[in-house]
Amino acid sequence: MAVNDAIQAPVVTVDGPSGSGKGTISQILATTLNYHLLDSGALYRLTALAVIKNKLDINDTSAISKAALDLDVVFEPQADGEQRVLLNGEDVGVQLRLDETSAMASKVAAIPEVREALLIRQKQFRQTPGLVADGRDMGTVVFPDAEHKVFLTASPEIRAERRHKQLIEKGVDANISHLLKSIIERDERDRTRTVAPLVPAEGAFVIDSSDLTIDEVVQQILDFIGFSEQ
Repeated sequence: MAVNDAIQAPVVTVDGPSGSGKGTISQILATTLNYHLLDSGALYRLTALAVIKNKLDINDTSAISKAALDLDVVFEPQADGEQRVLLNGEDVGVQLRLDETSAMASKVAAIPEVREALLIRQKQFRQTPGLVADGRDMGTVVFPDAEHKVFLTASPEIRAERRHKQLIEKGVDANISHLLKSIIERDERDRTRTVAPLVPAEGAFVIDSSDLTIDEVVQQILDFIGFSEQ
């Protein structure tokens, strides 16, 4: 990849809290625009999973940042538009969505050394013809020069319902009350952390998807960026 390709490649950032639908929306946008896709949250969840699997001390920032740097990760696009995520050769797609992993991801994401370790990897996803970057600080920290920035949100109750349905469909037992409590706690941590807090980027198009369908959200974003099918 040439340096100029990375500089010139357009970026659409889609930030927002857990359960806001940004993963699904970003996948559809990337397919529609024929852009590359960056699921930055997956990188943090993979780091969190490595912490859990290796029983690392959350206060051992050196060990955790090393785990982030040493992640053996493979993303395999699937025919249904989803992606298979392999960590050390193991399919960990379901494990990445567990409440325990999400809670740990929020904690490791607040560690400056971890964010620095993953920052370079995230920037490397910027290639022609373009990139849809899904995360929490894509428009504020990773790609502050992105031309189009979206901040997607929804009420905690709606997000808990969505996550509950997602886990049940994957065969994972989940308690909606616990999910709601976890989401509210994570929102507070993400908003108040000193490193890259979860806030809309300046000039971002803010969408509350609580009462919108996926297609309606996608269309609003496509209209925002001025996309029209030829």
